[in-house]
Amino acid sequence: MHRLESQIKNLIITVFILIIACIISVIFQNVFEVEEHITTLFVFAVFLISYITDGYIYGIISAFISVLLINYAFTYPYFMFDFDNPMNVISAIILTIIALLTGTLTTEIKRHEAERAENEKIKMRANLLRAISHDLRTPLTTIYGAASMLLENNKTLSEKQKDKFLCDIQEESEWLVHMVENLLSITKLSNGEVKIVKNDIVLDELIDSVIIKFKQRYPQQKIDLNLPNDIIVIPMDPILIEQVILNMLDNAMQHAKNMTKVEINVRSDEKQVIFEIKDDGCGIHQNQLKTIFTSGYYDPDVTSDASKHNMGIGMSVCSTIIKAHGGTICADNRKSKGAVFRFTLPTEEKINDK
Repeated sequence: MHRLESQIKNLIITVFILIIACIISVIFQNVFEVEEHITTLFVFAVFLISYITDGYIYGIISAFISVLLINYAFTYPYFMFDFDNPMNVISAIILTIIALLTGTLTTEIKRHEAERAENEKIKMRANLLRAISHDLRTPLTTIYGAASMLLENNKTLSEKQKDKFLCDIQEESEWLVHMVENLLSITKLSNGEVKIVKNDIVLDELIDSVIIKFKQRYPQQKIDLNLPNDIIVIPMDPILIEQVILNMLDNAMQHAKNMTKVEINVRSDEKQVIFEIKDDGCGIHQNQLKTIFTSGYYDPDVTSDASKHNMGIGMSVCSTIIKAHGGTICADNRKSKGAVFRFTLPTEEKINDK
């Protein structure tokens, strides 16, 4: 089916370009009374067809048709085929050579592009696997160690120590669940298995839901909110956008060393709503800003037994979700201190006063 669609597309392109070339040639011949550039025009048309279409066949066919059109309609004697003229034979040879050379060149370029794209995918999968392996090791080690202590020293441990080990198991288990949810989201969205179903969501309701879920995991951390006074309705999948904001908040909690404050700022204009998640922590290394939203992001300075986890998977999920919504996403360091994650969601909804 895909091959048939490609053939139809290539055929339409070929016919369209040749028709345009004929129309311009007629204008040259009858309006401007210029005939010497018509052959050049068809040479350019054959070049375009060979460049745009796949393979060689359409370029060669267009070269053959162009020779017939030039000979029949735009060369004296008009509306008669005359191949006794050596110039017509030379034109046919030149057009065919151009079609072959251009087809060969473009086919080779497309092959190299396909190989490069496949190599990028392989590299990204390898980096993603490395990041997953790294991030899984830390919580699994904690869970295994805590469970082993409880089993082996249950009678000698105090109730406070037992509660501490159980809390560690619960916390790391929650993180594993969160990570698996991220992996499922990015896999389904990247493969096109899940389509975004947008509903009109009020901004205040979205943020309230995010804060409730965030407080369940980080009850001691305060979030400063700066929201518009207007009622803003945004078309979105609320579950996925909640996941984006929670990932960014969780990233601040995990990676923003010496952080004391985290903010959620939202503003809007006529076409979009802009979300900003800010912290006053250590910021992001300049070399990591370009790759932070790819699944290839990986911080080699974080050891496998570190208490913090790499942010690559969560940020890659954020990027996939926002792009699926038709928005943009970026990260930067603040001028004062800390980092800011910013994403936009398109909206055509009107903003009404409260």
